[in-house]
Amino acid sequence: MVSLSDLELYFGDRAIFDGVSVQVTKQDKIGLVGKNGAGKSTLLKLINGEYTPDKGAINKRKDAILGYLPQEMKHNEAATILQETQSANIEIKTLDKEITQISAELAERTDYESSSYLKLIENLNDKNDRFQIIGGFLQAEKAEKILFGLGFKSEDLSRPMAEFSGGWKMRVELAKILLLEPDLLLLDEPTNHLDIESIQWLEDFLKKGNNALLLISHDRLFLDNITNRTIEVVNGKIRDYPLPYTKYKVQREQEIAQQTDAAKNQDKYVQQTEQLINKFRAKKNKAAFAQSLIKKLDRLDKIEIESDEIAGLNILFPPAPRSGKIAIDAVNVTKAYGHNILTDTDFSMGRGDKVALIGKNGLGKSTLVKMIVGDTDFRGTVKLGHNVNLGYFAQDEADQLDMDKTVFETIDDIAVGDIRKRVRMILGGFLFSGEDADKKVKVLSGGEKTRLSLCKLLLEPYNLLVLDEPTNHLDIKSKEILKQALIKYDGTLLIVSHDRDFLDGLTDRIYEIKNEQISVHHFGIKEFLNYRKKESIVDFEHNSNPIQKSKDKVISQNKKDYLEKKKDEKKERMLKNKISRLEVKIAELETKIKELDQQISGLDYSDKVLTEKVLGAYNLAKSELDKTYQDWENTSDEIDAIS
Repeated sequence: MVSLSDLELYFGDRAIFDGVSVQVTKQDKIGLVGKNGAGKSTLLKLINGEYTPDKGAINKRKDAILGYLPQEMKHNEAATILQETQSANIEIKTLDKEITQISAELAERTDYESSSYLKLIENLNDKNDRFQIIGGFLQAEKAEKILFGLGFKSEDLSRPMAEFSGGWKMRVELAKILLLEPDLLLLDEPTNHLDIESIQWLEDFLKKGNNALLLISHDRLFLDNITNRTIEVVNGKIRDYPLPYTKYKVQREQEIAQQTDAAKNQDKYVQQTEQLINKFRAKKNKAAFAQSLIKKLDRLDKIEIESDEIAGLNILFPPAPRSGKIAIDAVNVTKAYGHNILTDTDFSMGRGDKVALIGKNGLGKSTLVKMIVGDTDFRGTVKLGHNVNLGYFAQDEADQLDMDKTVFETIDDIAVGDIRKRVRMILGGFLFSGEDADKKVKVLSGGEKTRLSLCKLLLEPYNLLVLDEPTNHLDIKSKEILKQALIKYDGTLLIVSHDRDFLDGLTDRIYEIKNEQISVHHFGIKEFLNYRKKESIVDFEHNSNPIQKSKDKVISQNKKDYLEKKKDEKKERMLKNKISRLEVKIAELETKIKELDQQISGLDYSDKVLTEKVLGAYNLAKSELDKTYQDWENTSDEIDAIS
């Protein structure tokens, strides 16, 4: 379908690609991986015709349709969501316009028997036939189906593009491409602004599709679930493996281990040969032999160990200053944007909690984060606990950087006190060393800008981190290093992320925004996804009509007796208040148990009185915690029964 032969591309004196050859067939679903700035996006642009190689050839099948999703997109802001989506197919769009014009002209004419009128009728029939053959009459239905799968509601389809955020606009662009049904999909980080359920829908769509696929993604699970081949871009070359990502990584590690062993053997051989040369070069009868050994070493190809190029990334958050037991306490929080996002909801976070905030796009995750950090107004109260120092990473943090500053200036300008002496060391830990620190921000890749933005969080010791999509544009290795740093972080963490692999093992609690409320789940992301399996977007698409489901919900609500409804609402409020109190108690008990654990580890068991006292208090606290958890679950079940 597409082949690249001996491709070379230079930006200035830097070789982006040096003699690259690769073929893409219709059976391929390829994951394109490599560190930030390696040239992955550039390769897609070459295939799409946006760049011309300095040397080599790019050959495409003549009738092949390519669908390209870039990281940065342009849209018609005045068009509605449905109109913009349907604009993808140029032929259908053109035919529709021509059919409308011909129909208007025929309506005005009265020379029904003239040859020009009959010719116009014939032309209209031909265009209608072609319109039907290429699916013009079904396009609106297909567009709606795809848009619903990507999380849009029926009422969204008539709203203009200008009313939507960048993430939603990206979904429209993705919908346009999927509507085209291209032979080859070129997708550059399509999951960056999708929620978890939409990612699951897209996975299903791409797995079932007959398109060839060349995919840039930093989502390990997404790559594993879709791809059957992995191409790694590194140092202007490519490595091609007929394996999905995780299996490719295993093979790469084996290759590097073999290279390491071979390099050791070669070093040993070189050392032994040099000893022989030194021994015999001064002897006349052995000089020729020594010279032959020297030539042999000169001809020897040095084995280079292809080390992990991101291994230098060093993220270590400063120790968190001790705060009060409650880090965040929110009461009766209400927020609306035309419609309610949150209504009279309560929640709290205890010191040391690590919580994932999830929910479908548009339900208020980023809005809630902005309430916590004070970036938006709302009704109710959100209070930070005693001695809480909050560090915040916004979803658009990288876009807020001053593009005309250098990397060094970006950090140096906000650093204060003794930390300024360590700016270059901190930047080096984020792979901005030497000349890289003097680069302008505007020349950085998306991943490099994200790394620079994260760097700000190390400039002072925070005991509460609120992170809104911190992994967007980060390569897989960088994400893993960030994840390990957050696992080691000893403060409180609230994180919004759509990356299932990143969240797995990082957080032990989930706050889910749904039905204008926050539900608390005391388990990790894998358990949550299993819990929510029947409510995934895939099942939503397969088992229901979104428009009819919405209508049925309204009818059902109207049938509910008014007095019964008010009674339920009152009971639900009481139960939610009870939930909030129980969560505070759980946090206190968990803290108490940790403190008793420390006492137990240092007990002198010869002191029986003290031992019995501490162990008794520990068992009592554990028993009370179990009882409180059970009370929380029972109360949650009562709330679910009412909802």
